[in-house]
Amino acid sequence: MDKLLITGGIPLEGEIRISGAKNAALPILAATLLADGPVKVGNIPHLQDITTTMELLGRMGVELVVDERMNIEVDCSTIRELFAPYELVKSMRASILVLGPMLARFGEAVVSLPGGCAIGSRPVNLHIEGLVKMGADVHVEGGYIHAKARRLKATRLVMDLVTVTGTENLMMAATLAEGTTVIENAAREPEVVDLANCLNAMGAKINGAGSNTIAVEGVDGLSGTHYDVLPDRIESGTYLAAAAITGGHVRIKDTQPRMLEAVIEKLREAGARVEVGDRWIDLDMKGCRPRAINIRTSPYPAFPTDMQAQFTTLNVVAEGAATISETVFENRFMHVHELRRMGADIQLEGNTAVTRGVERLTAAPVMATDLRASASLVLAGLVAEGDTVVERIYHIDRGYESIEEKLAKLGARIRRVPA
Repeated sequence: MDKLLITGGIPLEGEIRISGAKNAALPILAATLLADGPVKVGNIPHLQDITTTMELLGRMGVELVVDERMNIEVDCSTIRELFAPYELVKSMRASILVLGPMLARFGEAVVSLPGGCAIGSRPVNLHIEGLVKMGADVHVEGGYIHAKARRLKATRLVMDLVTVTGTENLMMAATLAEGTTVIENAAREPEVVDLANCLNAMGAKINGAGSNTIAVEGVDGLSGTHYDVLPDRIESGTYLAAAAITGGHVRIKDTQPRMLEAVIEKLREAGARVEVGDRWIDLDMKGCRPRAINIRTSPYPAFPTDMQAQFTTLNVVAEGAATISETVFENRFMHVHELRRMGADIQLEGNTAVTRGVERLTAAPVMATDLRASASLVLAGLVAEGDTVVERIYHIDRGYESIEEKLAKLGARIRRVPA
């Protein structure tokens, strides 16, 4: 199992390109199950979760062709079985997204209960309850969701909690349902909008994506298309935070600043000069130490939970004290214990972390516990004195494409080493 070895103390400087969004690519790949013709998906990031999804589709008999630019053509006409096994689903929560499309298109599905990062309770009951309301017969047995339906029926779905994957799964299922389904208290994330745009390109009739009410008029079938995934806003935010933490100057390109307004506002509050264009963001700390900032995570368009860990690292090296409140997941401060090993001053009080910035961190061996926590530890290594070793980096490979290569391009001393 590989590790990352980081020698800290170098302000990041330079320009990098942002990859396609993992959290958009995964549901869009699942959506290809709905099409009666080949779907070509572009701007796909080269990530472990993408590989797992391709393996899952391939196990079902779906034909996939990948070119040298990571464009993936998916043809579901060859599908042989409607089964998502535990050995593939256990490592990636997004695997649950094949449930709605398989049920809507083929009338049945057997999908393992999912795994993924251990950052808190993310129950699938909202997915199941929504499908039952649409007329499906669903039961859970032996760790698997068994679902059947002749044709799903449109209904009004009021989500008890804002859930991105729940919104996406039910929106996909509704595309082939009889009548118009309305999803209320829907997730508003850009990745939900991207999925809706892809489905509409396939012939779906979806309105309201990006608001809290989505209307889906069912159609008889969806066709193939070519669709490019939007840029990864969390990768964008991570590299901007890395520049701020190190006192550097970085420009990221092939991104969408409008998706990052809450993050950019907090970076400016921390003292960064941030300029934006249509598809680029430029951040310059001018060698200065950031100021501590208060953070409260909430669903989009508020500050994203997926940036909480990275901004925790920013605060532990910033001037002053601040609080970070996590309202989305109840177990998302596991990086705090590892940051303390590097000299961070953090106190946990329920779902809030209180940070008091220190002038420097000290390198130490640390262990990644989930995807975004692993990014926060890499960022800490960039400013720590000495050589930091980040272990269990398979987490980071799930969500960041070539992170060591991109950081090295910005001047960081970082390399992947075998365990």
